[in-house]
Amino acid sequence: MLMNTIKRFLFKDLDIRGQHLQLDDVWQKMIEDRHYTPALIEVLGELTAMTIMMANGLKHPGKVIIQIQGQGPVNLLVVEATHELQIRGVAKTNRALTNESTLDELLGDGQILMTMENTLTDSLFQSYVDREGSTVTEAFEAFLTQSEQLPSKLWLAANEKGIGGVLIQQMPPSSNKTEEETDGDGWNRISMLTETLTTEELVSLDSETLLHRLFHEEVIELFEPNTVEYNCPQDPERIEMMIRSLGEADARQLLEEQGEIVVHNEMCNFHLRLTKEDIDRIFDTTAH
Repeated sequence: MLMNTIKRFLFKDLDIRGQHLQLDDVWQKMIEDRHYTPALIEVLGELTAMTIMMANGLKHPGKVIIQIQGQGPVNLLVVEATHELQIRGVAKTNRALTNESTLDELLGDGQILMTMENTLTDSLFQSYVDREGSTVTEAFEAFLTQSEQLPSKLWLAANEKGIGGVLIQQMPPSSNKTEEETDGDGWNRISMLTETLTTEELVSLDSETLLHRLFHEEVIELFEPNTVEYNCPQDPERIEMMIRSLGEADARQLLEEQGEIVVHNEMCNFHLRLTKEDIDRIFDTTAH
């Protein structure tokens, strides 16, 4: 069964909210034919999971982009997710990876930048995420705790089969609860239970199975899922506009030197080849 969903859930008696996501074939499409190492898949997968979680909270049309400009053999990681949870992303390297495994070894001291775009107001909000800890997970756990002013715990995992993640946050106590009705140990108990998750469970289990396995003694409300899609269409019109902006003389010179013009879209991992007939059509003024 293919999942590719993110779901919110609520511990009704504990004032703890959460999100669970699991992607399989959507993630496989995103890394197909990329030839990433397992370590790079893990880092890009964690970043993808976090981007989806942030986009799942958007209250307006737009998108979330999280990127790391690396100073190591990986010089760029970038993932974007729209408010409709359409995702795409890429990792760019400046040399072949060998045995690099940690975030520091892959990216050096590269900074994490998160951009939230509001297409209604045509505005951007950007913030840097401190590189606390040694993983993407640890950095964003600290970021969420600080930025949302809520204790937050985050578990992310990724391999070539899929990615998974669980986020829990402790909300302020409900005003209608008495001190006797408040479970003072709830946050620690839920955190410790979630800490037992394995990578295999995170990347392979659906929400119902995972939450029941961890919290079968708790009262949980599970909300309707939101579906995540990989969306990186080949856009020949956009590429033709780029060729047109290059100018006919330069385009024809390039064509003469190379026999064809090859455009590589790194984000979507495809090549578009333009022949003389394509260039004639693009610059045919009678057709526009």
